Amino acid sequence: MTETIFTNGRIVTADAEFDGTVVVRGGHIADVQRGRCQATSALDLEGDVLIPGLIELHTDNMEKHFSPRPGVKWPAVPAVMAHDTQIAAGGITTVFDSLSLGDVRGDTDRVKNRTRMVEAICEVSERRMTRAEHRLHLRCEVTPDDAVEAVDTWIDLPLVGLLSINDHTPGQRQFLDPDKLKEYYMGKYLMTEQQFGEFHIRSLDLHQRNAARHRQAIVSRAQARALPLASHDDATAEHVFEAVRNGMTIAEFPTTWEAARASRDAGLAVLVGAPNLVLGGSHSGNIAAIDLIRAGQADILSSDYVPASLVEGVFKLPREAQIDLAQAVRLASLNPARAVGLADRGEIAADKRADLVRVRQLGDAPMVRAVWREGERVV
Repeated sequence: MTETIFTNGRIVTADAEFDGTVVVRGGHIADVQRGRCQATSALDLEGDVLIPGLIELHTDNMEKHFSPRPGVKWPAVPAVMAHDTQIAAGGITTVFDSLSLGDVRGDTDRVKNRTRMVEAICEVSERRMTRAEHRLHLRCEVTPDDAVEAVDTWIDLPLVGLLSINDHTPGQRQFLDPDKLKEYYMGKYLMTEQQFGEFHIRSLDLHQRNAARHRQAIVSRAQARALPLASHDDATAEHVFEAVRNGMTIAEFPTTWEAARASRDAGLAVLVGAPNLVLGGSHSGNIAAIDLIRAGQADILSSDYVPASLVEGVFKLPREAQIDLAQAVRLASLNPARAVGLADRGEIAADKRADLVRVRQLGDAPMVRAVWREGERVV
């Protein structure tokens, strides 16, 4: 059985940080010790920080690799592999690729590419071609006419480990400020005022016709398969109460204090965005992630649309949020693992998977120097 010893590093466990040694055998952690090992075969970490592999529950980063420009279709397997390279280089060893099964704007590139994305992820995962372990997070937009049909197509795939219920109808959840709403859609999608107005009316019509019944149908399918469910962009206590009635256990990106507190009070794990944290606030005008973390109202950190932001956010928190590094690391490792039922990973402890990340800090910037997945170096 292959053995690797990591020593002379700052080891970050679930509740402590110390100078120590980690012994890995057969892809699992065999022992964690304080102090330096004298074995000549040990890998000298040179004082670098060793943290568990990060676990990402919500990233839509892959979509941009399939459509690097509007209308462009990049080859599927190379697109997944390019995404995977960014994920692993960011210290993420388990990733739930969040694929939008529908789009409030209609038949967009993400909708056209959804079959190619799912098939490519399944192919590279089956052949173990990726550096990180990939699973599927189905983002179920409830307003499109084919919302339930899309869920039925993919919900039974073995890689599916999480569903979230999304309603991006303008003004419903993500953008409570109408000026921010218009600024975002007109800026990102180059809409004129007239085009935005027509889109807004069309979206509201779809919401009224489909949202409630599609939500009920998708939730029932997830519950029948005992799949974890997440709400998305909750803005009010009523949104949270609806999530609780639906059996949801994760609250993704609550947009207000009201929703975040109600989610926490109801026992939902609150997920916030690392880009929001790194940038110091929300681009949508919603609540700042750093404020929720400082107030103890957040449980999980997600890289969302920037894979590198997860490790950057983790190492920013001890400076900005008055929590120690072990607490910060838990937000991106043990907490998300528990939220989706992965009991075999998420911390540096005996018998856990040897998913490890070596980090060196250059001033305030954390640099990922090496990554191991089940004891095998992948970066």
